[in-house]
Amino acid sequence: MPENAQQTPLAGHPAFPEHTMAGPPQPSTLKILTVGSVLGSIRDLFAKVKSIDAKHGKFDLVLCTGDFFGAVKEGEADDEETETKQLLEGKLEAPLPCYIMQGELPLPTSVIEKFAKTSGELCHNVFLLGKSATFTTAEGLRIACLGGTYDPKIFEASEIPHGFTSPYFTSQTVSKLLSNTISSSSAKSKGGNSSLASIMSSAATSSTVDILISHVWPSCITTFSSAPLPSPQIAQGGAPPVDELIKKIKPRYLFSSCSNGTGGPPMFWEREPFVWDDEGGRVSRFVSLGAFGGEAPTSGKKQRWFYAFSIPLQSATATARPANATLNPFTEGPSRPHKRPLDMGDGENFRWGNNVQKRTRTGEQGQGQNGKPPPGYVCKRCESTDHFINDCPERSKPPEGYICKICNTAGHLVRDCPTRHNPGDTGGRKPREGYVCRACGSEAHYIEDCPVISERRATQHQHGHHQHGQRRGPPKEIGPSECWFCLSNPSLAKHLIVAIGNECYVTLPKGQIIPTHNRGGGGASGGVPGGGHVLIVPIAHFATLSSIPGELKQPVLNEIGKYKSALWTFYAKHNSVPVFFEVGRISAKGGHSHIQVIPVPLSLKNEVEAAFIDEGKPVGIEFEVEQADAPTPGEERGSYFRVELPAGDGENGERRLVYWMRDGVPFSVQFGRQVLAKLLKMEERVDWKACIQSETEDREDVQAFKTAFAPFDPSM
Repeated sequence: MPENAQQTPLAGHPAFPEHTMAGPPQPSTLKILTVGSVLGSIRDLFAKVKSIDAKHGKFDLVLCTGDFFGAVKEGEADDEETETKQLLEGKLEAPLPCYIMQGELPLPTSVIEKFAKTSGELCHNVFLLGKSATFTTAEGLRIACLGGTYDPKIFEASEIPHGFTSPYFTSQTVSKLLSNTISSSSAKSKGGNSSLASIMSSAATSSTVDILISHVWPSCITTFSSAPLPSPQIAQGGAPPVDELIKKIKPRYLFSSCSNGTGGPPMFWEREPFVWDDEGGRVSRFVSLGAFGGEAPTSGKKQRWFYAFSIPLQSATATARPANATLNPFTEGPSRPHKRPLDMGDGENFRWGNNVQKRTRTGEQGQGQNGKPPPGYVCKRCESTDHFINDCPERSKPPEGYICKICNTAGHLVRDCPTRHNPGDTGGRKPREGYVCRACGSEAHYIEDCPVISERRATQHQHGHHQHGQRRGPPKEIGPSECWFCLSNPSLAKHLIVAIGNECYVTLPKGQIIPTHNRGGGGASGGVPGGGHVLIVPIAHFATLSSIPGELKQPVLNEIGKYKSALWTFYAKHNSVPVFFEVGRISAKGGHSHIQVIPVPLSLKNEVEAAFIDEGKPVGIEFEVEQADAPTPGEERGSYFRVELPAGDGENGERRLVYWMRDGVPFSVQFGRQVLAKLLKMEERVDWKACIQSETEDREDVQAFKTAFAPFDPSM
């Protein structure tokens, strides 16, 4: 790359919401420097990067794998001289754009707070990526990040993606990352618009990325490789979920930083390349990096901690198959490699040998004598040969970092929790900390023990609303696999999606309220291309915006705010103003939070607030006024209906009205649509099912909206 090559910021990242439509000719390759765990040695890293860039640059960006920040020491949080504090205050200058991630350590509170406020920009040239981040450079290079470390129990058990205060990633973290990669693409048309409809309908084409950075290794990466390992134990570690992720996104470069579960420091290892034959010979390379920071090794030399490379852009000529390429470990190898080779020893195979008597769960019978294991048996928990796994003294000891799901404390497993059998307020089991009954909002009982549910069952029985001999249980909660709004659901109407960011996506609804194909409803219309009725939907599955936990909430709200601002400007161009509303129902079935946005002509701007108030009074809906900049209340306030409407003439900004739903008082989920349909004189379009169009007509609306919205889209 020429010495005077321009370094271009990254598009698609929250810090760079604008897509550059014009500029200097794009290069055919990007030059990237990747570094290992910094562990808090920030000043030294910046000095080294500056030196490397001067000698071997110019580099376009730096990717930092593993832990950028070190472990927070006691009393250090208030230290004015910590490098973390100096970085956040802009006193440490990064010589190049640096993209950092979370490794196996919880992030400092000050970093999490800065991330929430700025959507990732910690200071000039330093950007923190989320645990499931995907972004695209202005040149079209796609980069994905899987932050955190892996624990199989936590991975499977957690129902939500963990935030930065937890060092672990969960199954929901990986699902969110896959949703991001499937629904965003570097492919741009000549006009600068991404064809999201075609992208979403063709996952095989759109889900691939160019670079994946993660803390943990994939578990099968050493398969078929003859490259010498820095430690033999490395072949037995890794995280199987990363294997499944790589199979879907097929990165051209994979960078990891940890020691692959061996307990030692991060080690450098570069694998031979391998090829994806089903992707036209796409070549992938894996590199593990040693740590930049941390204590120096007591023996031997320090592991190599950086890797510089040039990567051709997707539009460049396809790479030839390398001479040293191996079989692909993700397609040719075993689907679930053993964590530890089976030790056959000199004795008979314990599982398939001549054993006529099976051991019981207490380990008192078996091939051995006096309850002892037979030759060749190894306890999978502590690797002892003296006892069965059920008799292992380590069996009751929780793994490092394990948190009991019942009492939310460390030090014991769920089965040993002292509060496990505590009764709730209705006599049943006491729920784990943080549980909320979706029928009545109580934290003191499970939904199956809820008196509201019991009363409902009794009423149904009294009126004969049941089938003979059949007991009706509590409503089944909606999961991502059956949710209308989860990107992972194959039944999702992907052809209606018009924009997608890091935390949210925007889609036209089925049966939008605005007629676009001369179908009745001859009322007022603002003339927004494609109708203009859209939904803003968080990518992760949360029942309501108020129920998003901890530090996960602010990035979602920040991106929703960007889309709201963009829609305000977009609608204004078409002589309309937006009305936003959300039905935040904390119900037994749950749901997927979303905000409906409907354009109203400027001529009706002053009538919107009165329309909601007047329609609400007859059915007992009494609104409270919220400050426009007030924070979103937590789930403890209960279910709600919130509407944001334009302020009247002579006033600035918008007004927020909220109705807090009351127990026993019914509320129609169609209330917001009903009010606006009446205001627009389109009463016949209250029922969305009566407004459904053909897929061809939907696609025409999508294309019209996307084309007109593209200059305002913050995700472009």
